[in-house]
Amino acid sequence: MTDHTTAPGAQAQPEFDASVPHSARIWNYWLGGKDNYAVDEAAGDAYSAVYPGIVTIARSSRAFLRRSIRHLVAEAGIRQFLDVGTGLPTVDNTHEVAQGIAPESRIVYVDNDPMILAHARALLRSTPQGATSYVDVSLYEPDRILTAAAETLDLTRPTALILSGILGHVPDYDEARSIVRRLLDGLPSGSYLSVNDGSRGTDPDYERAQDGYNETGAVPYFLRPVARIEAFFDGLELVEPGVVSVPLWRPEESGADAPAPIGQHGGLARKP
Repeated sequence: MTDHTTAPGAQAQPEFDASVPHSARIWNYWLGGKDNYAVDEAAGDAYSAVYPGIVTIARSSRAFLRRSIRHLVAEAGIRQFLDVGTGLPTVDNTHEVAQGIAPESRIVYVDNDPMILAHARALLRSTPQGATSYVDVSLYEPDRILTAAAETLDLTRPTALILSGILGHVPDYDEARSIVRRLLDGLPSGSYLSVNDGSRGTDPDYERAQDGYNETGAVPYFLRPVARIEAFFDGLELVEPGVVSVPLWRPEESGADAPAPIGQHGGLARKP
């Protein structure tokens, strides 16, 4: 059984140019997904030729998402998720991880990209006990996001807000913080915020590669100093170990050698 929610007109078939590389499809390619074209693979290979570590960053970001959701479900008891800027489906999507532990979990995905909308059906495969939905709304419209999400989620109950690799697409930092605040303002005490984004200060090669990519005319993604990523959590109660390079956030493998830090930082925090 699948519940679904779409904004007015979202059922219309979206149009996109398959001859032009697309950032979501390139990210999908780096994650090992199949929803991409030769032009995306070529662009992804060109980036990784300049900076091979980008594949590690993409996969480490997804691994952080998986671990943080497992914590939210198994340890924090969260059963509702609002995943904003969801991207293309690959593996270990939010609903797959959450419902794999608690089948009654309810998930709302939010994006407004035509390519992602075209693949939305892949996100809408819920367990019979739970629900998933897709909302076609811009990140820049937090009030509309909350209104649409309320059709599937009970926003009087604790909900996890997931912002994975999306805030770097907001050029103005103050606006990015405002979006986070406005979304959190619509969620009750006991809710959580999960953020992970590209960072500056760890890997100069990554910074040069991303700055060069931003100058190509593609949709830019802005790396931010770690202190600015930490500030997204102001007023919240950070879950240990706080905001860290994502491979260092509760790694699944134990051993003498700690994972190497990368230019992707994230954290998880509870709203008091």
